[in-house]
Amino acid sequence: MDEIPRDQLPGALRRGAVKKHVAAIHVSGKLTLLQRKLSNVLLLNAYDTLVSRQKHQIDARTLCLMIGYNSNDMETLKQSLKGLAETVAEWDMLDEKGQQEWGVSSLLSYAKLKGGICEYAYSPALAEKLHDPKVFALINLNIQRRFTSGHALALYENCYRFVRTGSTGWWPLDLFRRLMGLDGSSYYETFKHLNAKVIKPAVAEVNKTSNIIVTPETRKQGRVVTEIRFRIKENPQLAILDIDDGEGMRHGAVYSRLREHGVSDRLARQWLSVHGETQVAAKLDYVETRKNVRSKVGYLSAALEGDFTEESAEAAPAAPSANTERLKRVLDMVKRRTPTQRDADKRMFLGQLPDEASRQDFEKHGWMSPLNARRIDAFWEEMEPGLFDEAVQS
Repeated sequence: MDEIPRDQLPGALRRGAVKKHVAAIHVSGKLTLLQRKLSNVLLLNAYDTLVSRQKHQIDARTLCLMIGYNSNDMETLKQSLKGLAETVAEWDMLDEKGQQEWGVSSLLSYAKLKGGICEYAYSPALAEKLHDPKVFALINLNIQRRFTSGHALALYENCYRFVRTGSTGWWPLDLFRRLMGLDGSSYYETFKHLNAKVIKPAVAEVNKTSNIIVTPETRKQGRVVTEIRFRIKENPQLAILDIDDGEGMRHGAVYSRLREHGVSDRLARQWLSVHGETQVAAKLDYVETRKNVRSKVGYLSAALEGDFTEESAEAAPAAPSANTERLKRVLDMVKRRTPTQRDADKRMFLGQLPDEASRQDFEKHGWMSPLNARRIDAFWEEMEPGLFDEAVQS
């Protein structure tokens, strides 16, 4: 699955992980998988200005694609936002002076969709807790996209913050059910059902999907299971997914090639996060074949940001002047989009293509695809009405 771009994004979207407060994780309630993903993306988008702004905004289509569902399905997005506004977050913790603090708030104080923009807000009290850097767990959005079960994602969220200590500590079963959003269900009060339907499947998905491996252990009073804890260790096979600080990227062959060409550590990690190893490697192969290039770093940057290949770069000059002008406007428009928006745009356009030949041509040439030129113009005209109004007419 494609990674979510992080660098060059506005605000906290430059990060690949959410600083999610312990209190919010513990009481996120009976959220669906979609709602959990949505909650994390909204928090990531707002994080840098959580306490300085009363409301936050994000492009609705980008939001849909970041959490992995049809960007035209606004009804599902509406229901998911409504669910977050109706879900109660509760915290019970010690403050800096050692005094007990209890609080309650809806996860979102409001949300609205207007003009393709999702606007939302947190209550001031919850925003303060969510922004507290002292107690948090890192929720990696590239990892969360891989989950197909809400219970598995909930288990991951509640275990990952303990990875350094190696264990969650013992949780009473009623607390565990609450963390999984199962409180109030008589069916899961029986440990046999809880284990078969929730614990085993969730553990299997976490261990297969994420950057940690968890092992459940139980305590009994007599024959009755009363407590559970999870042993936690890093998953060496999927550790590269844990790119909160880019450390995993530094072990890859493509990263090493970038560094050999004089690309800085930060820029190398940025390109790998935004474009993915496969695309960066392909552009590297192309740039390395070019002769008489003064700055391979600059040329590589142009290749990545312009999304061109040798074939597409050579095809453009031969186009008629009208088409060249229209293509220039498309590429200028693409350049102004954030990496997350570019990723969403490509996914949306690919989803509109009617046949495999068209899709292959777009994947090869990007927005310079000659086979899809008319569709590309129509796509961007819809995105930006009037984009070609003053272009030379053929």
